[in-house]
Amino acid sequence: MERILIVDDEKNYLVVLQALLADSGYEVLTAQTGPQALALAAEEEPDLVITDMRMPQMTGLDLIGRLKTRFSEMPMIVMTAYGTVENAVEAMKAGATDYISKPFENTELLLTVQKALKVRRLLFQNRLLKEELKGYGEIIGDSMAMRQVYALIDKVAATKATVLLTGESGTGKELIARAIHVRSPRSDEPFVAVNCMALTETLLESELFGHEKGAFTGATSRRKGRFELAHGGTLFLDEVGEMSPSLQVKLLRVLQERSFERVGGNQALSVDVRIVAATNRDLTQAVEAGQFREDLFYRLNVVRIDVPPLVQRREDLPALVAHFVNKYAAEVGRPAPKVDKQAMELIYSHSWPGNVRELENAIERAVILAGESITPGDLPLEIRPGQAAAATELPQDMSLNEAVDDLERRMILRALSEAGGVAAHAAEALGLTKSNLAYKLKKYGIG
Repeated sequence: MERILIVDDEKNYLVVLQALLADSGYEVLTAQTGPQALALAAEEEPDLVITDMRMPQMTGLDLIGRLKTRFSEMPMIVMTAYGTVENAVEAMKAGATDYISKPFENTELLLTVQKALKVRRLLFQNRLLKEELKGYGEIIGDSMAMRQVYALIDKVAATKATVLLTGESGTGKELIARAIHVRSPRSDEPFVAVNCMALTETLLESELFGHEKGAFTGATSRRKGRFELAHGGTLFLDEVGEMSPSLQVKLLRVLQERSFERVGGNQALSVDVRIVAATNRDLTQAVEAGQFREDLFYRLNVVRIDVPPLVQRREDLPALVAHFVNKYAAEVGRPAPKVDKQAMELIYSHSWPGNVRELENAIERAVILAGESITPGDLPLEIRPGQAAAATELPQDMSLNEAVDDLERRMILRALSEAGGVAAHAAEALGLTKSNLAYKLKKYGIG
């Protein structure tokens, strides 16, 4: 039952309003002065205050001002027999939610009360939602699929458990890794990320463990690796499924013994690092095929979070689109364009093989090309059915390099889609090395 505080120095009005609101299902409190109302509000915390404008000791405007300093979300309705535009403006400036003139119709008052309480409920729900999603960084989405991800983040963040993030390329696994770090006791310590697919085996080993001076050609000085840099914090191993067998052995040792040697060194270095790993491969199948160590898999797969592809969380599309439109409009220094109905329909119908990263790239392009509104013509060709295959339908002002990039990007997206989002399989189908594909994914904002 919602609680309403009525403040009026005229007792007759208090009696009438109390009866009217009580009959409508509200719990009613009454006060005849401002100081009395302040004391009642502090004790009872009503959901709504209805106050007269002119009262002895303290005016309705003064009362509103005092209440707003303590109860910022509490809606307040001002009523007065002196109904002028100036009074209404003054009341709104003081913080009133609405304004009603005496005498009033019962129906009018009840509708005003219902509207004010609805606003309060919405504010309350919005605050709860913000608190619930607080600390998830740049992750956007309130779908059931993402709420399940948030729940797992909350459960695992405070622990030391190793986390394995699984999901297609471009789903935002690094953002989730960062959210786990930010919500953990290690949040004041470093968050260090490394892409295991983007480097050759030799370079990745040096990147992870560091090297001593003279360890190999070009090692002109000692260099700390990512494990040392992440000491006390979190190390994010992206695309861990692409790690070579020999490096898998060394990673397993670090996880078991919490120590390692730099490349070319023989001194064991102790390290306190929380590992969050990510992969777009099915590591269970990789283990069965002898491509990934079973013991390392179990070490990494302590807590698993499956990150949903964008196609499974389409209800998040409006929020994601709005976020990226505002982000890139701000970057180019222009008002955020609207997204017209036809463009939004195309966004909804697209399969998004590149997931959120592909969506972000598409919206960035659209914001740059759009006028006051984003239309279908501002979206990439692959999002427009029947046009993607027509290579001759390129814009006349597109250079040869731009046309080649456009075709290459579409071929990569198609290969990823056919490979189920597994970058290694897509690279093989395209005739690229894994590191070359990783470079191109980054270049085109896909993975």
